[in-house]
Amino acid sequence: MRPRRASHGVFATKFLMNLTLRVWRQKDRNSAGQMVEYKAANIIPDMSFLEMLDVVNEELIAKGQEPIAFDSDCREGICGTCSLVINGAAHGGQRGTTVCQLHMRHFKDGQTITIEPWRARSFPVLRDLITDRGAFDRIIAVGGFVSVNTGGCPDGNALPIPKTDADASMDAASCIGCGACVAACKNASAMLFVSAKVSQLAYLPQGKAERERRAIAMVQQMDAEGFGSCTVTGSCEAVCPKEISLDFIAKLNREYGKAILMGNSKTRDGGG
Repeated sequence: MRPRRASHGVFATKFLMNLTLRVWRQKDRNSAGQMVEYKAANIIPDMSFLEMLDVVNEELIAKGQEPIAFDSDCREGICGTCSLVINGAAHGGQRGTTVCQLHMRHFKDGQTITIEPWRARSFPVLRDLITDRGAFDRIIAVGGFVSVNTGGCPDGNALPIPKTDADASMDAASCIGCGACVAACKNASAMLFVSAKVSQLAYLPQGKAERERRAIAMVQQMDAEGFGSCTVTGSCEAVCPKEISLDFIAKLNREYGKAILMGNSKTRDGGG
């Protein structure tokens, strides 16, 4: 590293980094892609990974070249759109961290960094590092909501909910739908995502009126989107930026099993 001289003439405490980037470039979803090498020079270690890409893109634009296309929005680890595979690990491999929260100080000066989009059939590449994650939106659309009339907002103490259930629901609700679980899974399974969305509502009274229909509809849509089966390797939990637990997959299996049994029971009894 080279020390960076501050404007007042005293050496700054930060050091600049020079890196080599191997980036996946693809014009559109119908074109063949390839890895292209770029130099990232004079990178400040306290930059986020996306800020580093911004610097590289500014240099490419200045040279009249096409900037690297990537997704981002909040840059605060909330939205999940900054979905990249960095050196083979979703979101860069730092536990509980999205790409926008990943800082360059986790890399070494002179290091080569490989940057790729999510690799899953259900997440087709649109351009460069941007993938179409509309499959998640369609899964949510078939059941990830409460449509029954729950009336006005009740007093906070009018509907007691066990703290363990409230905490579990909040943990499930922290899923940001980034798709890292799919990208890390050898089967490209979406079970961690779907289980979080089903569990979030299954733990609350407001979600129980539709729990059977919701579980069946969301699992069926997940299968229709082409996601693979879950073999419980734990790779999804390891890369999840919100550290969603595998316990929710067990919860989904129970919810789905009960829903199937309830459906069969209604059919035998002449119900709908």
